[in-house]
Amino acid sequence: MSELSVNHLLGIKYLNEEDIQLIFETADQFKEVINRPIKKVPSLRDITIANLFFENSTRTKLSFELAEKRLSADIINFSASQSSVKKGETLIDTVNNILSMKVDMVVMRHPNPGAGVFLSKNVDASIINAGDGAHEHPTQALLDSYSIREKLGDVAGKNVVIVGDILHSRVALSNIFALKLQGANVKVCGPKTLLPTYIESLGVKVETDLRKALEWCDVANMLRVQNERMDISYFPSTREYAQQYGVTKTLLDSLDKEIVIMHPGPINRGVEITSDVADSKQSIILNQVENGVAVRMAVIYLLASKIKQ
Repeated sequence: MSELSVNHLLGIKYLNEEDIQLIFETADQFKEVINRPIKKVPSLRDITIANLFFENSTRTKLSFELAEKRLSADIINFSASQSSVKKGETLIDTVNNILSMKVDMVVMRHPNPGAGVFLSKNVDASIINAGDGAHEHPTQALLDSYSIREKLGDVAGKNVVIVGDILHSRVALSNIFALKLQGANVKVCGPKTLLPTYIESLGVKVETDLRKALEWCDVANMLRVQNERMDISYFPSTREYAQQYGVTKTLLDSLDKEIVIMHPGPINRGVEITSDVADSKQSIILNQVENGVAVRMAVIYLLASKIKQ
């Protein structure tokens, strides 16, 4: 298969397994590029990409920008906090204004679930969802799976536990879709108040005991506690959360096997994981960041090649 089955990357739930494999094979090639002395390729010299971030983002935004620059695309950056959105301009007007500048592709992060889908139906450009509310964050799930594949050789058949705030996490949902699609076994672990009631309908098992979850898994993906999305208190205190669901080096060392530790970032050190876990040789957190650029280059390149046709 040489092209994606979709014209936009709106969520993992719209992809098939061949799409994921194609993205990974393409990312393998780009990973080689970004480790060369000259890290750029002229692939997208005639493509203009607008980065629309209606929500704060540091890592995802930088990663996308770097991926676009490595591909030699022209870039427009748009931050909602400094724009007419503050004056009440609608999403569609904002985007149409940007498209009238002849933009081919839009990378968008938005607080509302489904914003990317809405956009893809109303504007003539390829849309990449860089996170929509607590719904999906497809490129994060792709780079997470890619990092597991790189570390363990394959995703199929691996036991992966996602620990923490599943309820508010778009990373968790996209990861569940991506891991299941590739044949991994998935469990979620966290306080009952942070697990959605429908979670088992996604073919995922629930484990509320962290130690049991870690003994079962090959990979633990530790999610950040999203205090900014919590209008009510879902657990008594951060300290109590850390005691029950935080991974320490002592806990890791007491397991009878070596597991892989991941984190989508930013890390609350001392809450989800302690510093000595984040910086240990079992952690692939920095590999995830490096792989994020290669995977995003692959997604942008594959979608752009459909625009050019």
